[in-house]
Amino acid sequence: MTIKEFNQAVNEHADNVYRFVLSNIKDEDKAKDIMQDTYEKLWKKHTEVSFCKVKSYLFTTAYHTLIDLTRREKKQVRWEEKEYKEHCHTEGYTDLNEVLHQAIKRLPEAQAMVVMLRDYEGYSYKEISDISGLTEAQVKVYIYRARVFLKAYIGKIEVLV
Repeated sequence: MTIKEFNQAVNEHADNVYRFVLSNIKDEDKAKDIMQDTYEKLWKKHTEVSFCKVKSYLFTTAYHTLIDLTRREKKQVRWEEKEYKEHCHTEGYTDLNEVLHQAIKRLPEAQAMVVMLRDYEGYSYKEISDISGLTEAQVKVYIYRARVFLKAYIGKIEVLV
């Protein structure tokens, strides 16, 4: 891939990759860091990555960088947040978007990723398969299981409103 193609890849895919990362991590600063790391990794391998596969490479790299960051953060405990969560009390939700995001957080990582790529980003099963490294059949199964879980978790909308 040439420098011109690299710049074109940045222009074409940066917004979609950023939205994907942000929808999974919910922190703009961390999402920007992941984006920077992703494009840095692409730049280091720009001679090895063909331009026709750059989109898949970007999403795959962003996803793996996101997973690495999440795993590192799980090992760390912030005392301020822990104390805040212990004293926080919420009884009901009227924000359906918040309920949906909480439900998605409860999904296994693979299911959450494929459901986000399919339903939020609108990718085909084949594209999700390329990005995630799963087979198309696995992608379909994960999406089905995630949707069944989300439906059961959220329940009837009338109850929430």
